[in-house]
Amino acid sequence: MGMFLPEDISQRIHWFIEGKLEFPFINKEELMGVFFIFGKNKGVYEEEDILVAKDLAKRTVANLTGTARMFHNSPNKMDSGFTRENYTKRALQISIELRNNTSNTRSNLSQMNNRIAGDPTILTDCFAQHIACHKQDQFYETFQPLKENYLPDSLREKLKERMLLLGYNVKDSSSLPSGGSLATFLMWLKKFSR
Repeated sequence: MGMFLPEDISQRIHWFIEGKLEFPFINKEELMGVFFIFGKNKGVYEEEDILVAKDLAKRTVANLTGTARMFHNSPNKMDSGFTRENYTKRALQISIELRNNTSNTRSNLSQMNNRIAGDPTILTDCFAQHIACHKQDQFYETFQPLKENYLPDSLREKLKERMLLLGYNVKDSSSLPSGGSLATFLMWLKKFSR
């Protein structure tokens, strides 16, 4: 799981935790995008695995929409102090996990900051809270195992035979930049992979 839009979301999360930004730290007009890759290590080939991934994608969408609804119905959970406290608690859990597994060096501090900014719990809450705060729609699209010949050369090894769930803070695909949901994600991934 990851959040790829806005592109500087990792930095914003760090600044928010440090108290340099207040909630909401994503503007209503900004496009938000999340992704989930199924079959990340070896791909999804068998029909049974495809059905399992589709079911997991449906449950993920239900969880995200339910979380956004919960935040919408509990505005106090979108307060900067409350949200910062929850993000900080999760950051402490991550730092303890990393401390137990590694030595304390500068590279480990960088690793810890990257883990915190990319943590699925924090990113899921961030996405759902901003949707609730801005009273936005949600659009999700699941893609069957991606075939090599439909992918840019630079992304084939990362994505071939993987299933993908993409989510955005828009009503439908016509509200996305030209090319639709997959093209928007692939453009970001190509830039990120350089």
